[in-house]
Amino acid sequence: MKNGVNAPRLLGYGIGGGLVVTGLAGLVVDARLTDPLGWALWFGGLVVAHDGVLVPFVLLTGVAVGRLREPAPVRAGLIVAAVLSFLALPMVTGFGRRADNPSLLPLDYGRNLLVVLGLIALVTAFATIAVRLRAGRRRG
Repeated sequence: MKNGVNAPRLLGYGIGGGLVVTGLAGLVVDARLTDPLGWALWFGGLVVAHDGVLVPFVLLTGVAVGRLREPAPVRAGLIVAAVLSFLALPMVTGFGRRADNPSLLPLDYGRNLLVVLGLIALVTAFATIAVRLRAGRRRG
């Protein structure tokens, strides 16, 4: 690292920037196949949802959890719940479900996700109580 310049990072930025330019050029060149306006609206909506909803929610949750005396079990529970929700999202929304094939995504995934998230919350609550009891015994 010389004068604050990191060559691997710059190389990564260059390669990534080149790939972005290639993708955008493909959108424009093949406009009749790619629907650039629809893509731009989808991407813009994704940016608004990320920056306007997800980021503030995560930051507020982080502040709230950081104020707890023993935040480790709560953080672990939130991480497990977030990863599980992210993985279950396509099934909950029915992505890939077809009316002509009822065996695709046949279960009530929304209800099942809520049940599992409830169990995660219950285990998190018990773990938090156990950590506090153990800390109380050490002090006493």
